Amino acid sequence: MGVRPVGTELRGRTVLLTGGSSGIGAATAEVLARRGCDLLVTGRDEQALNRVAERTGARALVADLCSPEELRRVAERASHSEVLINNAGVGWSGQLEEMPASEVHRLLAVNLAAPVELTRMLLPAMRARGRGHVVLMSSIAAVGVGGEAVYSASKAALRAFAASLRYELSGDGLAVTTVLPGAVRTPFFQRRGLAYERSFPRMLSAETAAKRLVRAVERGREESFLPGWLDLAARFQGALPGTFHHLGRRFGQVR
Repeated sequence: MGVRPVGTELRGRTVLLTGGSSGIGAATAEVLARRGCDLLVTGRDEQALNRVAERTGARALVADLCSPEELRRVAERASHSEVLINNAGVGWSGQLEEMPASEVHRLLAVNLAAPVELTRMLLPAMRARGRGHVVLMSSIAAVGVGGEAVYSASKAALRAFAASLRYELSGDGLAVTTVLPGAVRTPFFQRRGLAYERSFPRMLSAETAAKRLVRAVERGREESFLPGWLDLAARFQGALPGTFHHLGRRFGQVR
């Protein structure tokens, strides 16, 4: 018999949201503000982060999640958080042998090491309270995407981390939600070095993605694909990996 999903009533909760200065993060801050959350948002762009804080009433904390010292500082400021939303992430597009070592390290630090470390540091207090919710921003790219090998690997590892963590937290009143977006209209594609030019799948707005992320937390969803039909793609990849990869090579990239 499976363990029933643990949903989280967000109204009035203390929330740490990383990557809150733009894109899905900024949109999620708006939704959480309407829920009446006590919100701490982090990001590297001080001006953009302050604008989000002004709109939402959040507290802003400028931090570079590549730095272990900065991660500890964030964890100390957020030690009372009941909900941790690990949204910060970076991308890079191109052939693996052309990717600078510095970019490999930065991508793995932000996309994988930072959420693992923040979760590790905030988990004891959540356990002590007997409640808490960890959200991990993976991607449909976790199934594997050409030209984004390191990015895809980081997102697949994050999904596996979430699945393993659920076993550890089973029965403790804590929940873990993994969010797997497809294409979302954010600055991500420009920053990774390759624009999204496909007509299908259509891009979601950041606002739509944020609303579905929050809904997944409130309903205690273990995994939430954005849009939901991408779940079928992930199942297809698991059942028929050879056919899936053949179609992937033919029809191109996803986020």
